[in-house]
Amino acid sequence: MADSLPLGLTWGAFWLHLLGERQAAARTGRPRSREDRRRALAFYAGLATIAVALVSPIETLSKELLWVHMIEHVMLLTVAAPLIVLGAPWMSLWRPLPLGMRRTLAKTYTRSPLLAPLRRALHACGSPVGALVLFSANLVFWHLPGNYDLTLRNTTVHALEHLSFVGFGVLLWSQVITSPPLRPALGYPARIGLLVAALIPNVGISMVLAFSHSAIYPYYAHLAHRPGGISALADQQIAAGIMWSAGDIPFAIAIALLVQRMLSPAPEPLAPERLPRPV
Repeated sequence: MADSLPLGLTWGAFWLHLLGERQAAARTGRPRSREDRRRALAFYAGLATIAVALVSPIETLSKELLWVHMIEHVMLLTVAAPLIVLGAPWMSLWRPLPLGMRRTLAKTYTRSPLLAPLRRALHACGSPVGALVLFSANLVFWHLPGNYDLTLRNTTVHALEHLSFVGFGVLLWSQVITSPPLRPALGYPARIGLLVAALIPNVGISMVLAFSHSAIYPYYAHLAHRPGGISALADQQIAAGIMWSAGDIPFAIAIALLVQRMLSPAPEPLAPERLPRPV
């Protein structure tokens, strides 16, 4: 199966999170709070979205119809990724690991001089600008004709593409959604600007697909038969419409919510970076 690795990681994350939630409940001696349960459901919904995208008829038909393949990409980038961030699964995924392993990993990462370049690189990637650049570059890279066709012919590359969509999607959405213990470093206006900027490559790719006079992906252009008997160009134009419309909806919802919170009288909580240092 092309996506055995992403699916394996999805199932692993599910069981690890479930165990972490049970350990947290056992440690406190009381059921998880309503907020914890809501976050857990959001995380499981994100994992379910990945599973549906990769094992349902969507995956089968994506080899025959570009517009179905585009639905798969939209589900991973703009549905699964923000749901995972909303779920804030980080502590529940970390908690089930053996205590000695957690201490060793944390100490090695934070103190090892050999890992200093890695720490700097991850810090840069985790910044708002770094997340935006990586998300946008990744989206453009995989939609170049040669790379897109390669994912359809090579199962390993296909799995890597899907992993990168979810990973860089989580990286971007974590810049605008509070996901305890992580908090966005940006204020609401800057988060809105970040999402608007992230829409640009999505709209740009959609326009190229929509207004091209011929099919730009050789794999789909050379298919002898397509379900429904549509042409390769019509298939591409439908895919462009899906990417342009459905792909923008989660961004529009997030922007609307951010505007609402920005205009609400409740003060914005300070991110850890902005908290005053104790005297």
